[in-house]
Amino acid sequence: MNIEKFIARRILSGKDNASSFSRPIINISVYAIVLGLSVMILTVAIISGFKKEIQNKLIGFGSHIQITNYDWNDSNEPRPISKSQPFLPALLANNEVKHVQVYATKSGVVKTKTDNEGVVLKGVGSDYDWTFIDQSIKSGSSFRVSDTVSKSILISKYLADKLMLDVNDKVVIYFVTKKVSEEASSYAKRVKAFYISGIYETGFEDIDKATVIVDIRQIQNLNYWTEDQIAGFEVLVYDYNKVDEVGDEVYHMIGHDLTSRTIKELNASIFSWLSWQDVNGVVVITLMILVAAINMISALLVLILERTNMIGILKALGATDGSVRKVFLYNAAYLIGRGLLWGNVLGLSIAFIQFQFGIFKLDQATYYVSVIPISINIVHVLLLNLGTFACCMLMLILPSFVVTKITPVRAIQFT
Repeated sequence: MNIEKFIARRILSGKDNASSFSRPIINISVYAIVLGLSVMILTVAIISGFKKEIQNKLIGFGSHIQITNYDWNDSNEPRPISKSQPFLPALLANNEVKHVQVYATKSGVVKTKTDNEGVVLKGVGSDYDWTFIDQSIKSGSSFRVSDTVSKSILISKYLADKLMLDVNDKVVIYFVTKKVSEEASSYAKRVKAFYISGIYETGFEDIDKATVIVDIRQIQNLNYWTEDQIAGFEVLVYDYNKVDEVGDEVYHMIGHDLTSRTIKELNASIFSWLSWQDVNGVVVITLMILVAAINMISALLVLILERTNMIGILKALGATDGSVRKVFLYNAAYLIGRGLLWGNVLGLSIAFIQFQFGIFKLDQATYYVSVIPISINIVHVLLLNLGTFACCMLMLILPSFVVTKITPVRAIQFT
């Protein structure tokens, strides 16, 4: 029989006939662990969910990696490249590459009876992955690129509300196009009419304010490009964590006349902001563990003081300091374990309710999402439990040395 565990169970069960003034302090310590762990679980779940949601939106609309002309200059009037590139077979054969699609962009102005608005047309081809856009449709539906050049477009809810447009409405867009001939180059104003097939909303103000999705052949026609000319390629990879690695491979694969940039490079400010969320999470977790550990130290010291007579008797019977310390450390371990159990129940329950019902809302214009996102990773939960337990137990080792200062004679006299 493990005598230390037996005595610890007797103390916890209250069958040792000792006074119970420590009970409220012990309960407070357990509640601190419950609250601390639940806050840590929710913090990690919210930060993970937030980062995942933002990443999915940016990638869904712009892919993981973009390949463009080397003199790409952040404008929406890029120099075209050929879509028949020699590196494509090797790129498609890469096991990390999920999909490659073509695109083109062009600036324009939407003119209605009441207002004008500058927009950016993003042209997509028959190879476009519509998964994200289909999930973002608020009304109507997305179109598909077929053999016939489509006059359908998708506009954002922001533009639809501002310009008072709806599904199936006719939209007139004005363009300025540079036409290059053998003699000279000239600029011409062109007008195109489109019909709204669907209205989408991503939650990203920069995207929703201006982006209109059209058939890529409309942009080729406006720019006097051939069917083989495009603005660039969008590359999707299977694992987001390997974006930088695949990005380097793509950069060295495409040649000197082209360049590639990852989604992190294209949206450096947003990803920098997201990285700071990890720092916030570490601060919260550290504070919660410290609060839980300090409360457990208080509970342990109170338990030791309350059982001074018992400690004296155990030492008089031949128990070593180490054996008596084990009794109280077993006590603390049990209390920490109980706090962790209920902390998991509370934290995971709140996370599940938020995930299912989205009770807590956010300002989408500020945070890019309309509800607090949740992403539970069982590995993160296990690490939080193990880390909290280990930190609390390590911090209790030093206070447990108070036992060594108690002598049998003084302990018995103390009673």
